[in-house]
Amino acid sequence: MGRQSQTDPAQTAGLLDFTQRWAECCGRRRISIDLVDAVTDARMAQKEYLQAKLTQFLREDRIQLWKPPYTDENKEVGLALKDLAKKYSDKLECCENEVEKIMEEIRCKAIERGTGNEHYKTTGIATIEVFLPPRVRKDRKNRLETRLHITGRELRSKIAETFGFQESYIKIVINKKQLQLGRTLEEQGVTHNVKAMVLELKQSEEDTRKNVQVEEDEQNEAKLKEKRIQRTKRGLEILAERAEMVVDPETTPYLDIANQTGRSIRMPPSERKALVLAMGYHEKGRAFLKRKEYGIALPCLLDADRYFCECCPELLDTVDNYAVLQLDIVWCYFRLGQLECLDDAEKKLNLAQKCFKNCYGENHQRLVHIKGNCGKEKILFLRLYLLQGIRNYLSGNGEVACDYLSKAHQLFKELYIDPTKVDNLLQLGFTAQEARLGLRACDGNVDHAAAHITNRREELAQIRKEEKEKKRRRLENINSLKGMGYSTHAARQALHQASGNLDEALKILVSNPQMWWLNDSDPQTNNCQESPSQESINQLVYMGFEAVAAEAALRVFRGNVQLAAQTLAHNGGSLPPDLQFSAEDSSSTPSTSPSDSAAASSASTDEDMETEAVNEILEDIPEHEEDYLDSTLEDEEILIAEYLCYVENIKSATKKN
Repeated sequence: MGRQSQTDPAQTAGLLDFTQRWAECCGRRRISIDLVDAVTDARMAQKEYLQAKLTQFLREDRIQLWKPPYTDENKEVGLALKDLAKKYSDKLECCENEVEKIMEEIRCKAIERGTGNEHYKTTGIATIEVFLPPRVRKDRKNRLETRLHITGRELRSKIAETFGFQESYIKIVINKKQLQLGRTLEEQGVTHNVKAMVLELKQSEEDTRKNVQVEEDEQNEAKLKEKRIQRTKRGLEILAERAEMVVDPETTPYLDIANQTGRSIRMPPSERKALVLAMGYHEKGRAFLKRKEYGIALPCLLDADRYFCECCPELLDTVDNYAVLQLDIVWCYFRLGQLECLDDAEKKLNLAQKCFKNCYGENHQRLVHIKGNCGKEKILFLRLYLLQGIRNYLSGNGEVACDYLSKAHQLFKELYIDPTKVDNLLQLGFTAQEARLGLRACDGNVDHAAAHITNRREELAQIRKEEKEKKRRRLENINSLKGMGYSTHAARQALHQASGNLDEALKILVSNPQMWWLNDSDPQTNNCQESPSQESINQLVYMGFEAVAAEAALRVFRGNVQLAAQTLAHNGGSLPPDLQFSAEDSSSTPSTSPSDSAAASSASTDEDMETEAVNEILEDIPEHEEDYLDSTLEDEEILIAEYLCYVENIKSATKKN
């Protein structure tokens, strides 16, 4: 299971893929709560815009609010601030009192920051700007003083105590990375004036009491979520390890990497493991995003980003996985209400745009060449333009925001699907996801979409059949080499070098007997004995080899007569120099320890836990290879309308007293 684009730029336009494997009525009370939340969100967004715009004006006019005449010697506000507020409110055509209030906040924060800088220089005590969860509507940004030699666990404890959280139910994200509890802040690159975002895995007790629908088991919600995160990590590690092994696909789930057509990709083992982990964490993060569990999704997405960075740069430049991940990370920060915490949001969005261009080609011509259309991929650009519009609005760039939001709105109109057309395809036996993807690929034509979906189903079925046969042959070849005495690892490496040709792989192994020593955990190929049997020695002597050479070869190959004979024959009756070592250097049969029975008794428990962790990962890996391109666009529709309204209000705003 898996999917990646090939390294040939002409063939890279698809996402790397894995090919494996509260909904209730809204009463009046719920609707009224949503309306209040919407009004609150609108006010916060408009305030952020004003704050960004005023900061921009102050920078352009080179005004320093923490100095006279705006601040007196006692650090109190000066009368000149009111005149400045009037000037800027006239310029923005908005309420003078609101402008003055925001400018006073900017002035106070500048003074506070300056005081903190001086304090840090003299005492070494750093200030961290703490961003609290969205439910904390008041004073979401707070400052916390700390020394940088403390551990991440100590900082988490301090944040929990200061702001009223339960310590084990929060995670801290700094510099787009989860805070590691066992390392010091200095070791993790935490500096003075850094931003720290708090992710809450559980609501406060007060909020829990307010929620009349809460169930008793929600008291353990955070613990369950933390366990899910740990199971995710373990499950992906197991699947990544299996990617390096040879397993029977009929009995053992594993992850494979394939291109946009569904065909497996050959790549170096080290890169494959990093890519499996990166894509696995990304898929798990996307699953949490779909369930709107943003607090759990973000750590998974950040882990995916870390593993993608371990892949070769050429890969990241030629596939769209990394670009989609950047969009998902920015989207997650936005949905958490912490977009200002992501200092490089613009950089991530620009990186995504550049990657899409490299991958799809100018005007998507490479994408059209490979897939025949680009209708489905337009949804990625809609999300990109929407996020660019929101980020620019919150940064005070109203005109730029309007341009991006207008582009997003135009794409939305192109991608909107008539529900009756989806119903028509459902009646033909297709899924809703297939219907949406097919209609977008065929510009809304139902007949063409039905043919497109059917053809794709047939293509994938054929590809899966071919891939299954390739895996079966590879497993047979490996078992054949194992039957000759070679380890699984040696057999895999030889077949890899021989491009799957069994005869060539055998020649490679015979010419390189040291490959027999490649690490392998297969107990069937690790039969060790202190000294070879006389019967084995006699067999080699009967073949014409000297008794001394026969015994030495059998010691090297731990009694395997076939390997010893092949090596001696290939090297003129003696061992090659690099395998000539004394008997005491060879391995001996490990004795059975008293703890063997105890280890065996716990093995089944560990195996059950691993199976549970793996199955939980596989459940969240979508069946459809283009799942990442499917969306009802309900959230996007609301946000486009909301932020277009904000930018229109900028143009038509009038003074209010």
